[in-house]
Amino acid sequence: MTMRAIGQDGFGGPEVLRIIEVERPEPAPAEVLVRVHAAGVNPTDSWHRGSGGLGGEVIRLGWDVSGVVEAVGLGVTTLAPGDEVFGMPRHPRPAGTYAEYVTSPARHLLRKPAGLDHTEAAALPLAGMTAWQALVDTADVQPGQRVLIHAAAGGVGHLAVQIAKARGAYVIGTARAAKHEFLRGLGADELIDYTAADFETATDPVDVVIDTIGGEYGPRSLRLLRTGGFLVSLASPAEAYLADLARPLGKRAGFMAVEADQAGLRELAALVGAGQLRPVLDTVLPLELASKAHELLDSGRTQGKVVLTAV
Repeated sequence: MTMRAIGQDGFGGPEVLRIIEVERPEPAPAEVLVRVHAAGVNPTDSWHRGSGGLGGEVIRLGWDVSGVVEAVGLGVTTLAPGDEVFGMPRHPRPAGTYAEYVTSPARHLLRKPAGLDHTEAAALPLAGMTAWQALVDTADVQPGQRVLIHAAAGGVGHLAVQIAKARGAYVIGTARAAKHEFLRGLGADELIDYTAADFETATDPVDVVIDTIGGEYGPRSLRLLRTGGFLVSLASPAEAYLADLARPLGKRAGFMAVEADQAGLRELAALVGAGQLRPVLDTVLPLELASKAHELLDSGRTQGKVVLTAV
């Protein structure tokens, strides 16, 4: 039995993505087969499309998924056919959620929160887990701390704003002025238009910085960080050098890679249930328009998440 999926013959821009027919996978022991309803689109997808990521290999793209369990493999006791689930299977290993079906370790998925539809649920796992692991597991944000989030209206950024607020932080975001009202609605306390002001001098020192941009933003953010503060870079592995810059200053910094983690996914679902977290959708497109979805993502102008639908 075959299925539709998104593939590519080589590296390049969004135009390399195309619909292909492949064999429908079967769940191995401890895995489930999911009928994909929606798949989130993330910057790491663009990175792998363009260069193959760290592995340098062409893979089937996509990690975020929301859908319905079609079948379960040997030994699975936590899920059953018909369950609505969402998650981030296998990351950082290839998952291939840009498809009509995908297999996943059962414990990389969770039942979909009742308050989210499939497109919203597909927008949450990778970006939400990145924000959670940066703010909570890595920086251990505490009530009253000042948290600066760069690109606050983006896929990770808009979720990080909400998670930081749920932790009791004072949240500062950088974004174009046109996005400030949107971010205030998510709970941001202070906003900086990076096109009109220098964020280094536009606000007081901060305890935590979440940087999804990289480049000069890392060293500049370190200068704004209080002694003992933490700069978490999500931009690329190249940002690991920031740890050496930060150490002599009595500050902490480093690159963080998100990992599949069901416990963290439960925390996100709990915030959704409490009304403290909700993914915002910029654009929803059918699977066959994956190239258009990547064009939007690569523009850097999206507000919230881009999602593909497979049904």
